[in-house]
Amino acid sequence: MSAAHEGLTLPEAPPRRVEGPVRLLTFSSLYPSPGRPNHGVFVENRLRHLVGGGEAQSTVLAPVPWFPFRGGGAGQAEVIRHGLRVHHPRFVAPPGLGMLTAPTSLYATARAALARMLEQGFDFDLLDAHYLYPDGVAAIWLGQEFGKPVVITARGSDVSQLPNYRLPRRAIQRAIKGADALIAVSGGLRDGLLALGAPAEKVTVLRNGVDLDLFMPPVPRQAARAALGMGPEPVLISVGHLIERKGHHHVVAALPMLPGHRLLILGEGPERGALLALARRLGVEDRVRLVGAQPHAYLPQWYGAADAMVLASSREGWANVLLESMACGTPVVASPAWGSREAVRSPAAGLVMEETTPEAVAAGVQRLLAAPPDRAATRAYAEGFGWEETSAGQMAVFRRVLAARAGTSGAVGARARA
Repeated sequence: MSAAHEGLTLPEAPPRRVEGPVRLLTFSSLYPSPGRPNHGVFVENRLRHLVGGGEAQSTVLAPVPWFPFRGGGAGQAEVIRHGLRVHHPRFVAPPGLGMLTAPTSLYATARAALARMLEQGFDFDLLDAHYLYPDGVAAIWLGQEFGKPVVITARGSDVSQLPNYRLPRRAIQRAIKGADALIAVSGGLRDGLLALGAPAEKVTVLRNGVDLDLFMPPVPRQAARAALGMGPEPVLISVGHLIERKGHHHVVAALPMLPGHRLLILGEGPERGALLALARRLGVEDRVRLVGAQPHAYLPQWYGAADAMVLASSREGWANVLLESMACGTPVVASPAWGSREAVRSPAAGLVMEETTPEAVAAGVQRLLAAPPDRAATRAYAEGFGWEETSAGQMAVFRRVLAARAGTSGAVGARARA
């Protein structure tokens, strides 16, 4: 525990019956907010489907980063999104120091916000935290202070990248030790958690799902292509933040080896200028279109109108864009990042490259489009990735944790009475 916790008297949470809806406090800075409506939408989607099953209720505590003169924060905003109450207190995120200060700053902000919520009559059974660092670290401190169990979902770079730094690694390992249970969104991510010291019995693999009602093939497809300015030539789509690890530059660099193919890049970020410069340098700027960030509800039209979706990320826990594209009937060419081989297991889905280079991207696209799968078969494959199994798995984890916590409290009480 950090120095900020010294002197605290931790309350003992009274045992609660496991029957009935589980009351969650979902905690994550990776969650949509008024200023960043697409940020962490995959966390929101999983929660929406879980709550929709009726076995859980949730209030969301989603702090937003802020620093004087840089903006980015939504203050003490409280909003309702998709029927979920979401609190957005601000936490201080100094430029260049966020990796070091985020856990303590996030904890202090969340602690104050949660204290106010409890004073107003709010209560919950379990902390449902997302991302090991900094969110999971702060969640463990909150759970210890307020006497609540904590389940943390690991999602990608919190296992594959951040542990490469000494201080975050130590904090992540402490969070792993302090969590009552851990959820990994892929088998590869589970292996990463075990390598960090997580006991195997503490980790449950629950892959992400896809909203099959939202992500559907456009009908008619040719009309969707025309509406988006697509001609008869093959069209590739790459979706994600414009940052280096998403690998959009590999797809741009593959275009000289793919004459006649066009590329749409959906997303926004600091690499926009570099991608445009690369396209000009390679002489393919007339075949690259940076569409910008798109509302989540508009993505199916883009996916479904393309011939193939290319994921060239260097790191992913489980790339939601794979399932989204396939649900729209569009096969994928995916990098061998964690989760890719678990998501792409059939020729109907597309293929996984052995490495992530421009040459591999070009070869993968040529191979896929030389004999593309039937789009109905691609959609049918994606239908096996609904949210029902994942939601049931979450509830099993939550109820097991609550039962164990109630049993421990009961045993402590029995010993005290003796």
